[in-house]
Amino acid sequence: MKSKTQIKKSPYVPVQRILIATPTLGTVRMEWVAARYGQIVPTNWGMVMYTQFMNSFIPLQYTIPDAQNIIVKQALDNNFEWLLLIEDDTMPPPDGFIKINEYMRKGKYPVVSGLYYTKSSPSEPILYRGRGSSFYGDWELGDKVWVDGVPTGFLLINCKLLKVMWDEAEEYLAGDIKTRRIFENPAKVWFDEETGGFNTLTGTSDLEWCTKVIEGDYLKKAGFDKVAKKEYPFLVDTNIFCRHITPSGEIFPL
Repeated sequence: MKSKTQIKKSPYVPVQRILIATPTLGTVRMEWVAARYGQIVPTNWGMVMYTQFMNSFIPLQYTIPDAQNIIVKQALDNNFEWLLLIEDDTMPPPDGFIKINEYMRKGKYPVVSGLYYTKSSPSEPILYRGRGSSFYGDWELGDKVWVDGVPTGFLLINCKLLKVMWDEAEEYLAGDIKTRRIFENPAKVWFDEETGGFNTLTGTSDLEWCTKVIEGDYLKKAGFDKVAKKEYPFLVDTNIFCRHITPSGEIFPL
């Protein structure tokens, strides 16, 4: 009597829970590699890693906002619940993933940032309330601080927020990849009729994104009504204390 081989496929489909992405030039410090790949990974986490290589030579490869927009497309096309941006000069603590897992499990806050400092002397914490008012310093290490400006060095974003932004964003080509302009570097020039001169505005894609989220009321559109009502809607968990490293190995804060 011949026996037939039967294959039983599991009914459980893995959840696309979090996409961990890094826009990078491709060359990173060994300390960054040790911090990034030495993370304690929570069990049953549904993690996927994605590295978007980019270069400042714009016609050939990608600027930082272009790389970020390609990453957002990857996250949304594959139905991820969360996106974690880790820049290639930010060194998270060993339990960084454990800490953000708590925020993912509860799902109350759509944007959570780790704490890190500028690569300068003196080094300043990158927490902002308002624009043009320097950093916000009324907190102690271990606090959870609400702000209206966060960097993208170690930033957890709920993809519901990215989806509503995506639906309203203009489509464009980043190199040969069709994506949408979620992140962008502000670069504006306008004529002031009162003074007769030209004014310029430049900045970084992280603060521009924060401003866009607030002004576009995207937190409310994504279903985070309570957070949307806050004057400062982005949470910085200073327990997730990251280091900032230069290509020469200098670490900030000193």
